[in-house]
Formats: sequence, structure tokens, C-alpha cells
Amino acid sequence: MKSMNDLPTIKIWGAGTARTFRPVWIAEELGLNYQHVPIGPRTGETQTAEYTRLNPKQKVPCLVDGELVFSESVAISRYLIARYGDRSTITAPECLELRAKEDEWVCYVYGELDETSLYVMRRHDALKQIFGEAPQAVASARTYASRHLSLIAAHLENRDFVVGDRLGLADIILVSCLDWAARYDFELENSLLTYRDSIAQREAYKKAIAINYSASRGG
Repeated sequence: MKSMNDLPTIKIWGAGTARTFRPVWIAEELGLNYQHVPIGPRTGETQTAEYTRLNPKQKVPCLVDGELVFSESVAISRYLIARYGDRSTITAPECLELRAKEDEWVCYVYGELDETSLYVMRRHDALKQIFGEAPQAVASARTYASRHLSLIAAHLENRDFVVGDRLGLADIILVSCLDWAARYDFELENSLLTYRDSIAQREAYKKAIAINYSASRGG
């Protein structure tokens, strides 16, 4: 039986999407004692009074760490790494130049792949019953994503990680987007496949996949 000191102070809300996958994966990489609450983004669970008090945006993921509450997958991920990371697990780059380079890639991947293309495809294809069918927008988003995937593929030639010599936040964001792209039947170039397949061998990645995607969450 766990003592009160063993009970997790960290709670991660959300499951079933690439964005909810990111903080779960980082928590597993860091070996954190956390509670996962697998609510979905479109199941009505984010609209309950309890969750709305916690996160008025009614979005997932959401992180509670003691008295602190954060939403948005990039912010949550960066916080967990900065607060709990170390050189034996996953940590932020030590020098200013590499931190800036990591931010550059995080912003680029999140902005151009996640928000501008993959989520546009999701809104107007998988979620067209909510947001409306827009085949031209979906086709344009696919073309746009393909161009940026090619640029990233060139960067990853002969590289194991996006920045530096170890797993970092940019890898978490990118691999989650590559998994998403694969589900949308993008033909990934060899350097992207090699990179993704290598990182997917990590035990924390495998555990997070099982936790986050164990059941459909109406997403």
C-alpha cells in the first residue's frame, strides 16, 4: 500500500491524440510518478464543471503539478523537461545557442506541421461533421505538409536527433507529428523513417503509445 508521500502530485489529463501523447511520453522518459486521466477532446469530458474549473479552455492536454496548472502540449512538455529532466533522461540543451536552435525547431514543426497542415486535415476530414467538409483545404494542407517534411528529411540526413546528440523537446514534437502523418498515409522519406523507427524503439515511447492510444477517446 502506498504512503501519502508516494501518491502522485502530477496529473496529466487527455488521451487519444498526438498532442496528449507528448506529455505522457515525456513523463515516461523522466520516470515520473504521475496520474493519467484519459479524457478525450470530443467526448464531452472536457466540458464538465470539474474540468472547466481546471481548464476554462476545455481543451486537452492539461497538466496539474501541485498548485500549478498548465495547458498546451508544448508548454507542458517544456515545463516537465525543465523541472524534472536530467542528463540521464531528457533535458534542455545546456548552452544558449542550442536552446535557441531547439526553440527554432519546436516552433517550426508545431507551427508548420501540427497547426497549419495536419490539424487542418483533421478538422476538415476526420472531423468534417463538426467543422465542415473542405476537400480543397485538405489537399492544400497535404501538399504544404509534404514540402516541409522534405525539408526536415534533409536536415535529418545522418542525424539521430533534431538538435544535439540526445533526445530533446524538438524530437518529442516531431516524432508525434510523424506518427500523425503516417496515420494520414504520408509517404515519409527514408531519413524520416530511419529517425522515427530508431526513436520508436525507446521503452518510454512504447509505454506512452499504449497509455495514450489504449482506446479511442472520441478525438
